[in-house]
Amino acid sequence: MNPLLVGLVLYILAQLAIGVIVSRRVRSEDDYLVAGRSMGYTLSVFSIFATWFGAEACSDAAGTVYSNGISWTSTEPYAYGVAIALAGVWLAVPLWSRKLTTLADLFRERFSPGVERLAALLLIPTSLFWAAAQVRVFGHVIAGAAGFDHAGAMVIAAGVVIAYTAFGGMLADAVTDVVQGIALVIGLVVILVGMVGELGGVGPALASIDSSRLHFSPEENGSWLEIAEAWTLPIFGSLVAQELIARMCSARSGTVARRSAMAAGLIYAAVGSIPVLLGLMGPALLPDLAQPEELLPELARTKLSALSYTLFAGALVSAILSTVDSALLVSSSLFSHNLVGRMWPDLDERHKLRVARACTVGFGLVALGLALTSTSVGDLMELTNGFGSAGVFVLLVFGLFTPYGRASAAFAALAAGAVTFVAGYLGEWSYPYLASLSAALASYLLVALAESRLSAAQLR
Repeated sequence: MNPLLVGLVLYILAQLAIGVIVSRRVRSEDDYLVAGRSMGYTLSVFSIFATWFGAEACSDAAGTVYSNGISWTSTEPYAYGVAIALAGVWLAVPLWSRKLTTLADLFRERFSPGVERLAALLLIPTSLFWAAAQVRVFGHVIAGAAGFDHAGAMVIAAGVVIAYTAFGGMLADAVTDVVQGIALVIGLVVILVGMVGELGGVGPALASIDSSRLHFSPEENGSWLEIAEAWTLPIFGSLVAQELIARMCSARSGTVARRSAMAAGLIYAAVGSIPVLLGLMGPALLPDLAQPEELLPELARTKLSALSYTLFAGALVSAILSTVDSALLVSSSLFSHNLVGRMWPDLDERHKLRVARACTVGFGLVALGLALTSTSVGDLMELTNGFGSAGVFVLLVFGLFTPYGRASAAFAALAAGAVTFVAGYLGEWSYPYLASLSAALASYLLVALAESRLSAAQLR
């Protein structure tokens, strides 16, 4: 029997077992969505790191560097590492102290229930398309290992993730993230060591990197606006991501939340540098590769032993599982807690838990449907990431740290950010996200100023 397939089956069964075991500790919606706010350093750090380190952080980062080299506009993994660490320094304690379940809760408290609902509706698609993309990649891995039809492999992949996420919620995600994070680090270290050995050692491996592929001179990186556009979307988008906020709010204290996010950001940048190095060394190892995004799998398949290849495949599966389970839980939490739960506020904890689990299953099936039918999930992810996050970021800053602005200003920022980004994306503007941020900020400030002047005039 194929040893890779055996290894993957055993690994997946272990994830399911963890979900079932952890489910015994889940008694309420709070337990399910934020792990009863009980997570310590190990669970918090690895959960944040593993959730962010998806398949694209491995394959796409290495493939992009293989094709184009590295420059100041190369944001993976460094922009995301900065965002996670910045969230710890800046947001963790204020968010944790409010005992939030989702970011939309903050907007309900600070602005209005209508702002809460609109923000939830803007945030849900991001996680849903993210989950669909990961299911597609997971399907590729299973299909390659077992020789299954790709569609059938995606059904199996979705079934596994839906099952253990629906059982155990955030706590199951966090426990499996520890396993997945360790497997991910081991797998990437194995392939790095193997490739350095293939090139004859550290010195020859570094010497194999063509210096012309290091594009750090000003004339090679375009304008400052291009660099800002490349970095603001991953940073600001990550700062408002419910996946990150839920994990910080699941910590047992604000201090644990802050330190865990800071540590996870540093680990992300360090581990994420491995695919970047492999992308730089790739032309010496596999010249003229037709599909650059397949660099890491091809290196593992052609250059590593069967055991090392199995470890790498386990690392890739870990990256996928840790991302897709979090994305499903986020979609479920925003829908069940901020939309369904607000319509039926008298539900007891048992029924809230049932609704949350049902939403996880439902969104898992929707993500599977998108994965099966869409050929451009990546493009949809970029669109949903951008149009939702600009206005939400403006609301987060003003809502969390200032008393300035009310519900009408919040609505204006969300609408302006979304509409501007969609127009820029479809119109192929050079800087759609910067334009979206500017529109959201200007709309918030102008409406808030008009409100304050109207209030002052009414008092006179």
